[in-house]
Amino acid sequence: MGKRGSDIILGVGSLYLVATPIGNLEDLTLRALRVLKEVGLIAAEDTRTTRILLKKYDIHTPLTSYYQGNLKAKLPHLLRTLETKDVAVVSEAGMPGLNDPGYELVVEAISRNIPVVPIPGPSAILTALVASGLPTHRFLYLGFLPRQAGERRRLLKDIASLPFTLIFLESPHRLGASLQALEEVLGPRRIAVGRELTKLHEEFFRGTIPQAREHFPQPRGEFTLVVEGAPAQEKSLTPEIARELLQLRREGLHAREAIARVAQRTGLSRKELYRAWLGAQG
Repeated sequence: MGKRGSDIILGVGSLYLVATPIGNLEDLTLRALRVLKEVGLIAAEDTRTTRILLKKYDIHTPLTSYYQGNLKAKLPHLLRTLETKDVAVVSEAGMPGLNDPGYELVVEAISRNIPVVPIPGPSAILTALVASGLPTHRFLYLGFLPRQAGERRRLLKDIASLPFTLIFLESPHRLGASLQALEEVLGPRRIAVGRELTKLHEEFFRGTIPQAREHFPQPRGEFTLVVEGAPAQEKSLTPEIARELLQLRREGLHAREAIARVAQRTGLSRKELYRAWLGAQG
């Protein structure tokens, strides 16, 4: 493949991180299709799933397994291959390196000045988020919740006050416990649950966390949970702020300047602060 950039060493392969379909095989991009045909080796998290994809598109590139159980053993082989050939990494579905193999190889490749090229495409995270109906401008992706109940609750308590939309992945046999923990710690927040995204039986549930628990009594398939962030804290005029306004008035500040200063610091409305200013006794 062609190499670009002055930092790229001639004769060294590139590491391609190729996003593959999360369900519907037609979601493979044209660029991903070309890369998978042209690289010297494909390192796949699940060779069975990848073979189905390669067969559909008549791709005959050599394939090797690269999954959680053989990461350390396979890493030297992939790095040696990258000395002379391009290598593509694919996960079972979606973008490699997110809860899937790829991160360790990326770190080693960067340390050796081997070009790392992401090939974007399908993502369960973004697919669920944009269809959730929840705010998309700020979100926090947290992968799978911890298996242990205590660790799960501690994590949720740590993030309970964050205003970001929260995104989790979950398997069917753990969905019930996770939804229960979400309800116990976060309360009846809004949630969107994407099930079997892009597949034949794709489903989106939108409602509250308690309603989601009722809707999935016997869950099947793979799930992506999109949970409403913490509501904005209502700001109110406290006695301390009232005393601050009184002090500023005694110091001779004009109302406009004093109110602007306090509004910037507290986030309170200038209208509310002006009423408090009028009520302050100098």
